[in-house]
Amino acid sequence: MSEAESTRAILDDAWGHIPQSRETTAGLGSFTRLRIERIISLVVGLGSLVLGTQAFLTALLPYQESPAWHVPLMLMTFVPLTAMLIACGLGRAVRLCAGIFAVAYPLALLLWPAATAGGTADSTAEPWIWYLVNVATVASVLAFPLFLQVVWTAFVPILFGVVRLIQGEFTPEYWYNVTLDVSFALILGGMLVTLGWVFRAIAANVDEARARAVESYAAAAAADAAEQERIAVAALMHDSVLAALIAAERAHTPRERTLAVTMAREALTRLANTEQDSEEGSDEPRDAASLADDIERSAAELGVDIGVQRSIVPRTPPMPGRIARALVLAATQAIANAAQHAGGSGLAVIVDGSADPARVRITVRDTGAGFDLDRVPHDRLGIRASIFARVAAVGGTSSIDSDPHGTTVRLEWREGTP
Repeated sequence: MSEAESTRAILDDAWGHIPQSRETTAGLGSFTRLRIERIISLVVGLGSLVLGTQAFLTALLPYQESPAWHVPLMLMTFVPLTAMLIACGLGRAVRLCAGIFAVAYPLALLLWPAATAGGTADSTAEPWIWYLVNVATVASVLAFPLFLQVVWTAFVPILFGVVRLIQGEFTPEYWYNVTLDVSFALILGGMLVTLGWVFRAIAANVDEARARAVESYAAAAAADAAEQERIAVAALMHDSVLAALIAAERAHTPRERTLAVTMAREALTRLANTEQDSEEGSDEPRDAASLADDIERSAAELGVDIGVQRSIVPRTPPMPGRIARALVLAATQAIANAAQHAGGSGLAVIVDGSADPARVRITVRDTGAGFDLDRVPHDRLGIRASIFARVAAVGGTSSIDSDPHGTTVRLEWREGTP
């Protein structure tokens, strides 16, 4: 792989750490849709808890099925229901657990005629399994695509009506009550499916509008950046390059020639850095000790007074200035995060430099409450852009380990990387 291809691969990897607007604002994993899904799961869990409790208490009273069937049917129904309620509360594995209950409940209904065979039928007494009809339909809202939601909303109440008529041997007194029960379940189920579809459609539209706004902003920002770059290059040509050329043309003495060479070298350095962030600085070599000094200085500017611990062996090779600046900025962002979100609890910074293999490692550690990186909103770029992408862009590596006992950020660069 050539040097240009290697550099492009590193930059592509750095860009991959930043969530792209279309991917982060459309679909199930989007900003608004994710929150709507969480709200729906909480509301469904609360309603299912109420109806499930009512069904369970009713099942403890004299029941219509035979004793040999009663406990297996209850286990077959309430165990998946309990798993779904826990999943809705925790916000994890909701689709899987809801899907299991949505399938288990119709299976229990299919067994109901066999479970009640030979018993005394009562058309006016609702069996405990009736209270879970709409719990099964709303579980399909959490688990299935829209087409299957509609099918389940119609299929489950009708199946309940059929098994109740089989239990009552299709006697006339059963038809009236069963028709009312099925009609009520169909209407309520249809309303629940419709509400779920409406909320999800609104969330998708909001995310689509947000994606278009972000893309428009990105286009405007790119145009502004291009204009700023044009102005910067024009100013550079006027202030540095032309000045160096004029100095070279007028140089007659050795001292004037030395000054002209120095001006030309500075102009070439600035030209080489025009495509870099203005904050990245020049590419003059820097040693590991200067990194520690810069981190202390940057932390002080944030109002954080901290002494950087140094474990730097002699003959640690220097690194390009742009790489040093990127590591300092990434470490400063980690310090800012620790100060803001962990209150600076147990904050410590270590700069470790070694000669063989030549590398520099920066560790920022705190003893705060920690966080889950996967649950950080996509539009918060303090970690993804200012730490991961920045370090990756200069050929370094970064990692974050966080748990309830604290957070550790590790930044590393090895000699030989671009």
